[in-house]
Amino acid sequence: MTTRKPSRAANPELLIDLVAANRILAMEGVLDGYGHVSVRSDRKPGHFFMSRSLAPQLVTVADIMEHGPDSEPVGDDRKGYLERYIHGEMYRQRPDVMAVVHSHSDSVIPFGVTQGRMRPIYHMASFLWSGVPVFDLRKVIADNDLLIRDARLGKELARTLGPCACVLMRGHGMTVVGDSIPEAVFRSVYTQMNARLQTLAGQLEGPIEFLSDAEGERATITNRGTIERPWELWKEKVMTRSERRGSSTS
Repeated sequence: MTTRKPSRAANPELLIDLVAANRILAMEGVLDGYGHVSVRSDRKPGHFFMSRSLAPQLVTVADIMEHGPDSEPVGDDRKGYLERYIHGEMYRQRPDVMAVVHSHSDSVIPFGVTQGRMRPIYHMASFLWSGVPVFDLRKVIADNDLLIRDARLGKELARTLGPCACVLMRGHGMTVVGDSIPEAVFRSVYTQMNARLQTLAGQLEGPIEFLSDAEGERATITNRGTIERPWELWKEKVMTRSERRGSSTS
């Protein structure tokens, strides 16, 4: 079997951050043995980088594979993630998206299978003000296993996301996008937390005072200026010193 390392044309720091994102999301419980995160290529906008099929906590730079516009690995026959089409079609339909996270976070599942609409309950999840649509695969193909197995299904998922930051997937999980790896990670962590807090608040005397659209929009702008703070903290926790310097791929 032939294996290749990611193209030398890729910015090494981008790949290091992708490794960090995998481990951070595993540390925060957004990902477990399943789920995946990708980043758009900084040299070839139609391409993206993502690990081979592997538990996120275990990902290293050597596991990263380059994928083409068709979501297929480029010059690498290692086994990729089955649902890589989620990522490829998000990048195809959203030129502003630079990173994508797909998670099976248990705290968001109830909002995809009930009438309870997820809304921003606090400022850290203010980006949800733009809406959290729910994708139901049955509306595209009746007989299915809930997985995004091809480009057609990935395209429908991306269409459901529209201009929003997060789309829930009925009986499956969520997909979150951002304009950088740190933003996609930040949004994934705080979408999960918002789901937990909203569920808790729903058990208390209501109604819940959600953020208004104006509050959500303003808080999102403010938070964008601070994302590096949690990102550097999280990265420090999951990466060795040599990995942060880019001197090791093992």
